[in-house]
Amino acid sequence: MIRLGATATESHMDLCRELEKIFQRQGLDFDWVLYSGYGAMEDAFVRKEIDLAWNGPLSYLRTKRALNNACLNLAMRDVDIDFTTHFITQADSDITTVEDLHRKRFALGSRNSVQAGLLAYKYLKQSGIDPLLDLAACTYHEDRPATNLSDEQDVIEQIRQCDYYAGAVSKRTLEILEKQGTLAEARIQVFWSSPGYSHCCFTAHRGLDAETAGEVTDAFLSVDPGDAPGKAVLEAEDCHALVPGINEGWEFLEQVAEQEELI
Repeated sequence: MIRLGATATESHMDLCRELEKIFQRQGLDFDWVLYSGYGAMEDAFVRKEIDLAWNGPLSYLRTKRALNNACLNLAMRDVDIDFTTHFITQADSDITTVEDLHRKRFALGSRNSVQAGLLAYKYLKQSGIDPLLDLAACTYHEDRPATNLSDEQDVIEQIRQCDYYAGAVSKRTLEILEKQGTLAEARIQVFWSSPGYSHCCFTAHRGLDAETAGEVTDAFLSVDPGDAPGKAVLEAEDCHALVPGINEGWEFLEQVAEQEELI
């Protein structure tokens, strides 16, 4: 029996239901458990109550640390490789480089967002901007008046309304909004992009025997948009394919998370 853990969201419930069909079709007994948050899922994984965890980037790093690296990345979404943070501004802005941000107002995503919060803040500092000294304002989503928008959509809206000159979002968010047809009206442009990094991953215990690990990976890779369960999995995760997991791409995030005592 292969038991997968994920956080309790509607999309993850859809994902698990359809993965169950796909794994069973591959001859693998499959069960799944939804947890109230990543912390509860991480603890369950460390206690080996689940065999697989659908990890976000920070939860993967915390799990890896807790197990002294004794875990495997079996699969990822295609969009989780070379994940990128963008700095954006108004389409007609005179901001063309990070240096142009001096004395400007900059909007971040949520504090717990890897791409638009934690890493975005560090990328500013790495580029020579001290957010506390060099910017007129640098706020997280939680610092601004509440809206019904997601944190990254709020960044875009703050820039569209000219309340902020620039902000941080992921390339992924821009792609989704463009696909939905809502990006053009925002009239924004990208003026800086981060190096690529890795994001989410399906993590297994290193003690999983090689044959079973291979079968599990094959089951993930068998997800096909041409059949109903595969199409539902990819729609639930808003990606084009599941691909083999890699162990590279978390190095800078791990360094930053360690500095911020998040791992």
